[in-house]
Amino acid sequence: MQNDQLDTTPPAFAGLELLSSAVVLIDDEFVVRYLNPGAENLFAVSSRKIVGFSLRRLLGEPAGLDGALNNVLRDNWSYTGHNLTVSRPGMVALHLDCTVTPVEAADARLLLEFRPMDAHLKVAREEQLAHQQQANRELIRNLAHEIKNPLGGIRGSAQLLERELDDPQLREYTQVIIAEADRLQDLMNRLLTSHRMMQPSQLNPHDVLERVRRLILAEFPSVEVRRDYDTSLPYITGDREQLIQAILNIARNAAQAMQGEGEIVLRTRAARQITLAKRRFKLALQLQVIDNGPGVPEEIRDKIFYPLVSGRENGSGLGLSLAQSFIDQHQGAIDVDSRPGRTCFTVFLPITREADG
Repeated sequence: MQNDQLDTTPPAFAGLELLSSAVVLIDDEFVVRYLNPGAENLFAVSSRKIVGFSLRRLLGEPAGLDGALNNVLRDNWSYTGHNLTVSRPGMVALHLDCTVTPVEAADARLLLEFRPMDAHLKVAREEQLAHQQQANRELIRNLAHEIKNPLGGIRGSAQLLERELDDPQLREYTQVIIAEADRLQDLMNRLLTSHRMMQPSQLNPHDVLERVRRLILAEFPSVEVRRDYDTSLPYITGDREQLIQAILNIARNAAQAMQGEGEIVLRTRAARQITLAKRRFKLALQLQVIDNGPGVPEEIRDKIFYPLVSGRENGSGLGLSLAQSFIDQHQGAIDVDSRPGRTCFTVFLPITREADG
């Protein structure tokens, strides 16, 4: 669609110029007709690049928004949505509250007012979720410790019994017991892996991604892994092996969700003035793993980082939980935005002055 923005603000919209909140006006086909200065500042975009184009150019495709807009048009009734996630390529995701009001002004039919989520409310929600996940991880680790000792006894008893049996068919049963005990032992060890002490050093984040890329290509030859790196990024301080394992778990999870066929994009960007682990950082690494698979099932989307939660029938549900544990130890953060055809895991890691130097 061709950009048809006028050089001057239409008189019907002039009063909106003075508002500090972000206001967007769209027509009944969801084409943007006006952005006020507050919206330009919030979305870091010029109205000249947005007016006359689809609303998706500004917001992407937040879950449920199109349906809400259609309902407002149909019922001529206002709508308020909370914690709307606006994610655009190369930009930090925004978490917003949105109020939609039907209007009759020039070509506009809907007025959208956006407000960033209250910072204290957002922090409180994140802290509550972090405490809940930490409690879950501690419970799982305690159970793992309790299970390891009986497993050793079961395995040892099965080995002793196997030596006493002359019937090969009966020995097959003891071999099953031993094999399953070994499998459970491996699962317990993985549950306890995140307690390993960090060994931090200065490292190039793209070296980590290149290692992950080679491992994924070796394990899933039919998956295409594309690079989209910002090579101007400075070094970070971190544990190389933990970061490789964390990103590998995310990428492997994506490849398995696509059944070994599809595309994964490894992207890096700089994020500025961001709060991580209650600390404000001037600069952080934004690392994204994007795939074009079926997406995270909606029923587990809010629990995807919990231990033993998996969207696959044979999945252990440990890979993403361990990835989050490792990122947390680096004072970072990890989030996911998913819909069918596009899933994006975003990792933020602080860039300190020591690493920058």
